[in-house]
Amino acid sequence: MSSNPLRILHLHSSFNPGGKELRCVQLINAFGAGAAHTIVSAMPDAMEAARRIMPGIRWQAGTDFPSLQGKPSPKRLIALASAMSDYDLVLTYNFGAMDAVLAHTLFAQILRLPPLVHHEDGFNQDEVVSLKSSRNWYRRIALGRASALVVCSQRLEGIARGVWQQPEGKVHRIPNGIRTAAYAAQPRPDALPRVIKRKGELWLGTLAGLRPVKNLPRLVRAFAGLPEPWQLVIAGDGPEREAIREEALRLDIAHRVHLPGHVGDPAKVVGLFDLFALSSDSEQFPISVVEAMAAGLAVVSPDVGDVVPMLSAQNRAFIAPSGDEAGFVAHLAHLAGNADLRRAVGEANRALAIAEYDEKTMVDRYRALYAGAMGRNSFP
Repeated sequence: MSSNPLRILHLHSSFNPGGKELRCVQLINAFGAGAAHTIVSAMPDAMEAARRIMPGIRWQAGTDFPSLQGKPSPKRLIALASAMSDYDLVLTYNFGAMDAVLAHTLFAQILRLPPLVHHEDGFNQDEVVSLKSSRNWYRRIALGRASALVVCSQRLEGIARGVWQQPEGKVHRIPNGIRTAAYAAQPRPDALPRVIKRKGELWLGTLAGLRPVKNLPRLVRAFAGLPEPWQLVIAGDGPEREAIREEALRLDIAHRVHLPGHVGDPAKVVGLFDLFALSSDSEQFPISVVEAMAAGLAVVSPDVGDVVPMLSAQNRAFIAPSGDEAGFVAHLAHLAGNADLRRAVGEANRALAIAEYDEKTMVDRYRALYAGAMGRNSFP
């Protein structure tokens, strides 16, 4: 093990499992012993994603780092900037870390701070309909001295260049990646807790945090018209669990709607689905869609984020305009009723996932970006 690993600081609003957090863990594991990581969560108790860091990787929770929450007063910004000085690279994530980005921009030259790369993965429920102008202005100013801005979707790339006025050379779009080979195996029927796939059943499935932006009651309503033996399996945890159950009870289909909870390893369960659905009001580059593609599934979704360009040409006909619930229902019914079509679309999706969205491709692009920010030929 190297005696002088690169010192990398990660600044998150939360480090509980989610898209950006799990990608961060993927990269930490891929970088191996050549890097030592300090992970800061604005909510100190929200560190569950760290459980997935592999044994032998050097990391610690940055419990002594100044709070990422609060008013951006000069005193607080100086404290944030000063706390970055002991690292070789600073990585910040989403708007929750933007005060630290501003602190870096203001004091990078004076304090000779390391390079900073910022990552944007999407928006909360309060910016689903429209972006907040105050946050747009804040990003424009705060990102002034960032070495790079990484986005995961075409939509975010357009926002970064247009709304946030970031120069083309600073913005890098790197799609999220997964270990596509892991999704080739057929899972065990009892791979999910509290629900077993019975012989003859067909499963409409999704992987999602049970949050309002995912609009999972919409998925329950869309599923209600599918005949037996279809079952709806919504894997994930979150505050919308009761709202989902209430919608299923209202439609008298609660016996066919299953909420098994959080899935630690999607590769071990996604292959149980016969059809995949996304019902979100807002997305950027949903990794669950890539997981479904890698498992050889057809996907039905509203036209949100990058879903259309992510999918194979054969699948794009089954994406409904955003807000068109009737179209969403019709696409589900059409694919649910045609096993040969589901199979053909799923095969095309899997081929595309292997070619474009494998983890190795993503890791290589991040290695090159981080190395360039640090003026190095390799990373770590």
